Amino acid sequence: MRYAAFLRAVNVAGNALSMAALKAMLADLGFERTKTLLQSGNVVFEASKRAGARLETLLQRETEQRLGVRTEYFIRDACELQQIVEANPFEREAIEQPSRLAVVVLRQSPSALGLERLRNSIRGPELVAPGTRHLYITYPAGQADTKLTNAVIERALETRGTARNWNTILKMQAALDGGSL
Repeated sequence: MRYAAFLRAVNVAGNALSMAALKAMLADLGFERTKTLLQSGNVVFEASKRAGARLETLLQRETEQRLGVRTEYFIRDACELQQIVEANPFEREAIEQPSRLAVVVLRQSPSALGLERLRNSIRGPELVAPGTRHLYITYPAGQADTKLTNAVIERALETRGTARNWNTILKMQAALDGGSL
């Protein structure tokens, strides 16, 4: 199976993680066809006989033990990432302003109550649409000064997550399909 892993909060606030070291660690663990994207914790790889939460837990533990970096992994297989792309409710934004469209990959599916809390906390022009274990968020005014931060999202939804802009999501999907990063 091919997987996309989105690591939370690496190479920010002193939480440095070398992508070369990450790639080497994955190879050492027996994962194949590993590719990284950017320096912000995006990696695709091939694995057999492992899935979901067990794989996330393994990689979190190994990253901390081997590389000294505490982070969280949010893993989606190729089919899940394809569904995220295909179900995007913000098609116009994806074409016209892909850097202002984000996907927040979540640990758990957002509840109706959590979504209500999240929508009630929005103080700007942002729009939110739920997915299975993710959210789509448009940031028409950009993310630099938004009040809709990851902390606000996690608090409202009562689950952890990490965000990537639409361009990154598409590059990860292409890599899963055999393309280059």
